[in-house]
Amino acid sequence: MIIPLEQLSNETLAAIIEDFILREGTEYGAEDISKQAKIAQVKKQLEQGSALLVYSELHESVNILPSDQFKAGMEEEQS
Repeated sequence: MIIPLEQLSNETLAAIIEDFILREGTEYGAEDISKQAKIAQVKKQLEQGSALLVYSELHESVNILPSDQFKAGMEEEQS
C-alpha cells in the first residue's frame, strides 16, 4: 500500500527517510554526502514520484522503493 506523503508529519517523514538511508548504506560515489543532503535527495524523489513510501502488511514495515520497482512488483502479483 502506498502511503501518501501528506498524511505524515515532516518529523515522521524525516525519521523514515533517515532510517532508510542508514539501513540501505547507499553508495553515493567518490565524495561523501552529508546525511542531511541524502535526506533531501530522497525526499525530493518521493515528492517527484520517482520513489514511493510503501507499507507492507505482510512484513508490517514501511520502505522506500523506486516507483518502477513497485509497479513491476504489482504487475507480477496480478499475473
